[in-house]
Amino acid sequence: MQGIELSRRFYGEIVRPWLNAVAPELSHAAALIGYGSELLGFDDETSRDHNWGPRVHIFVTRDAFGTYGHRLVRDFTAIAPTEFLGEPIGWRNRPHPAASGDGAVGAIEHGLEIHTTEATLRRMLAIDGVNLNSLQWLGLPEQRLLAFTSGAVFHDDDKRLTQLREALAYFPNDIWLYKIACQWRRIAEEQAFVGRAGQVGDDLGSRVIAARLVRDIMRMSFLLERRYAPYSKWFGSAFSKLPLAASLSPLLEQALSAQAWEERGNALAAAYMLLARRQLADGIGASSEPVLGPYHERPFTTINADDLVAASLAGIEDPTIKALPVTGALDQVTDLTPVLEDPAAAQRMMAALMA
Repeated sequence: MQGIELSRRFYGEIVRPWLNAVAPELSHAAALIGYGSELLGFDDETSRDHNWGPRVHIFVTRDAFGTYGHRLVRDFTAIAPTEFLGEPIGWRNRPHPAASGDGAVGAIEHGLEIHTTEATLRRMLAIDGVNLNSLQWLGLPEQRLLAFTSGAVFHDDDKRLTQLREALAYFPNDIWLYKIACQWRRIAEEQAFVGRAGQVGDDLGSRVIAARLVRDIMRMSFLLERRYAPYSKWFGSAFSKLPLAASLSPLLEQALSAQAWEERGNALAAAYMLLARRQLADGIGASSEPVLGPYHERPFTTINADDLVAASLAGIEDPTIKALPVTGALDQVTDLTPVLEDPAAAQRMMAALMA
């Protein structure tokens, strides 16, 4: 049994009946969000060695948290079973401590946590609501947005948690187009270097650049499919489930395994063309026809990425977003974990980048 189903049953068979008995008046939502491979459905036997097991987050209002939060967690400790469906409910080998702080409480003895949605938004995304400006959206790493919007909601009395997740389910259209344009800019900067490095005998350098471009192609695929990309551990697994992966994967594998830089570059160029045609099919940049050809007078197969950047930007309606430098959202600029996993710092860095 995978973790989401285990937690769903833990809530339905243990926690919900107990809450109905001890606090029948308590309006709440029950969910599993935030962290864990089970939120994406990628948990397996190895996942069970940490941060895995019967657990559920109960979301209540701030007033209800003050009245019920600590008491319920404490009282559940006294009645909780030691295991559920053969799995221990204690926090075995978990590097994440039990929830504790403003608007969050848990216990190391079991997997029941009480939260407020306000504190969860601040902790996970450093925002106080979903009425966000463009810089706030660009400072939200996709892996953090995915952590909030993936997983599952098992119960929701007032629908607040559900509505927040729906509001953050994907980027607004102008932010999406801006990120697509910036992703083409990334490709434009390096696509010719695969051939140039190979041409001078630097095969290792050519392979490294090709691998970077493969990652950029995969990131573009998530954008075109309107899916948030997870962090590196599950990046390839999640990519393989995208509809675009069926046609792109053979080309990307060819680019990574090619022995000659010409074959490497041609495979990447074919992948660029697939992305560009998908973009056109979705109505993005209809004024720009994608073309493969040599890089100026040099014999490196590239795509007219600059035209695709401009075509993507042309669809943006918000003049504030249209006027931004074509550098990208924070997670297009850096993949440094201490930055992306510190939401407040991410927001500050995004503001400084665009200042």
